[in-house]
Amino acid sequence: MLEIPLSERFLLHHEPILRFGTFLGIFTLIMLWEIISPCRRLSAPKLMRWFSNTGLLLLGTVALRMLFPLAAVGVAAFARENQWGLFYGSHLGYWQMVLLSIVILDFTTYLQHRLFHAVPILWRLHKVHHADLDFDVTTGLRFHPIEILLSMVGKAAVVLLLGAPVTAVLLFELILNATSMFNHGNICLPEKFDRLLRLFVVTPDMHRVHHSALVLETNSNFGFNIPWWDYLLGTYRSRPAAGYQQMTIGLAEYQQDWRVAKLPWMLVLPFLKETI
Repeated sequence: MLEIPLSERFLLHHEPILRFGTFLGIFTLIMLWEIISPCRRLSAPKLMRWFSNTGLLLLGTVALRMLFPLAAVGVAAFARENQWGLFYGSHLGYWQMVLLSIVILDFTTYLQHRLFHAVPILWRLHKVHHADLDFDVTTGLRFHPIEILLSMVGKAAVVLLLGAPVTAVLLFELILNATSMFNHGNICLPEKFDRLLRLFVVTPDMHRVHHSALVLETNSNFGFNIPWWDYLLGTYRSRPAAGYQQMTIGLAEYQQDWRVAKLPWMLVLPFLKETI
């Protein structure tokens, strides 16, 4: 049986602190950066948006913990105990499995994101994220609870298929959470540094294109963490046609809709007739 390093036991023992600490630390850092040096002027009152976007995250987290109390980490522990998954029949070392698992999980997250854009019933859920008329750190938290649950089902299936180590799953979720807040930040990086950085990670300017109201731009730059999949699969767009300052954020059909910043509206949006 594969020997489990002490690092995995450490991560599991401190999981709640690691999750909350990473979230709070990155959120606070990006929030302060946005206050000190915002990239774009926001169009909607911040207080209402922030209350609604963070409220949506809270509801999604509660729903996830109620239906999947152990989440993907629990699935990884189950796979380890029962020796299920492709990795358990391989000769890979533990840290090789960790690295490969993180890369594969990121790729499947990219594919899942494209699926939520391509399948109409899934797009109804995902458009809650895109309906935001502004783009800041809280946009990275704005996902419908049902989308969060479906995403967890897909992630758990991949974890079980691979037999991904617990360490890999927890590290992937911590990294994805951090990069999602970073690349949704209302912040700008120096152009040369941005071009260099986006070779390795999705930057705010790169992901901002994905939140354009133009459909061709919305259907590009699907990566949340690693940018390579967009480069390799032809979905990369370097910049918006109108430029980063003049581009329109959100969805065209909701540009004049005051409800986009209201939490109740976000929850019912996928079920409204007008979304068909």
